[in-house]
Amino acid sequence: MKNIYRTIAIAAASASVLALTACAVDPYYGARPAPVYQPAPVYHQAPVYQQAPQGYVQPQVYTEYGRVANIEVMQGEVARQPSGAGAIIGGVLGAVVGNQIGHGGGRALATGAGLLGGAVAGNALEGNQRGPVVQTYRVSVQVENGGTRTFDVPSPGDLRIGDRVRIQNNQLQRI
Repeated sequence: MKNIYRTIAIAAASASVLALTACAVDPYYGARPAPVYQPAPVYHQAPVYQQAPQGYVQPQVYTEYGRVANIEVMQGEVARQPSGAGAIIGGVLGAVVGNQIGHGGGRALATGAGLLGGAVAGNALEGNQRGPVVQTYRVSVQVENGGTRTFDVPSPGDLRIGDRVRIQNNQLQRI
């Protein structure tokens, strides 16, 4: 009779750990990288294009000019999701500690409670881990028409405050 209760307690505890692990698994686990902005190519001479087909209207490319007004360093953390490993390790440790308590049916109950409590605690500890810090730059440009445009870039490159820039297709180019 005692073996049946122990088997039921262990099965229930195992099922609860599996359920917690399934809830914690993120299919897109890992640091999600910040978007990468490619610098616009700089042509030393105008590129040669083929002739457009008959009736094709080429879209207008809007170009603005301005000066770099400010460059700010922006830091942020990448969100990190628990993988479930903390729940599994915590559940195993909790079951080992719970198995040391009590006798007979009480021991099985303590093992199951330790498994469940350890899984919850391990998942919470893993979820509190900080993600990597990502550093980007916010470049503010004072355009000639009086407005201000801002661009978030991974690196300002050789841009400095006061540099004259061209904005073409939402790409900054130093001129």
